[in-house]
Amino acid sequence: MPNHLSVLGIIHTAISILAIFAGIIALIKSGVIEPKSTFGKWYIILTVLTCVTGFPIMRTGHWGPAHTLTIMVLVLLPLGIYAKSLKVFGKKWQYAQVIIMSATLFLSFVPAVNESFTRLPISHPLAAGPDDPLVKMGLLVIFVLFLAGVIYQVLVLRARRKMLANMEPFNS
Repeated sequence: MPNHLSVLGIIHTAISILAIFAGIIALIKSGVIEPKSTFGKWYIILTVLTCVTGFPIMRTGHWGPAHTLTIMVLVLLPLGIYAKSLKVFGKKWQYAQVIIMSATLFLSFVPAVNESFTRLPISHPLAAGPDDPLVKMGLLVIFVLFLAGVIYQVLVLRARRKMLANMEPFNS
């Protein structure tokens, strides 16, 4: 399996790694990917650039799972960014934002795991293809981490909301 990347492939890979790091740093710094924070903004910009640069370099030449993931991320990002102003989420917009922004990061990890395992190390990749058990296990681990992270974020958000609600009589 050839491991050569085009110039666009190298640029795309670099941008995608930076996007994932920005998302992780945002999570570490504030517990959520807040679209208005510095790292949240960088995550969004770099993720959109990753999506845009990914379309022309997809290997198969026809519509595939990578295209679907890219479209999903591009649809979810604005929903997460503007969750506060979307009436469909109502007062639960913060929960929606946490789940959606985390989902975009999870979806970004899907090709990252697949590409890393099927291309590295260059001389003898760890996995033969996307159906390899190692890739599937990597994706399962990422999915479990995503679920655990979202549950944790929702619980923290709920605790903060309860604390603020309990403090409200003191602010009156």
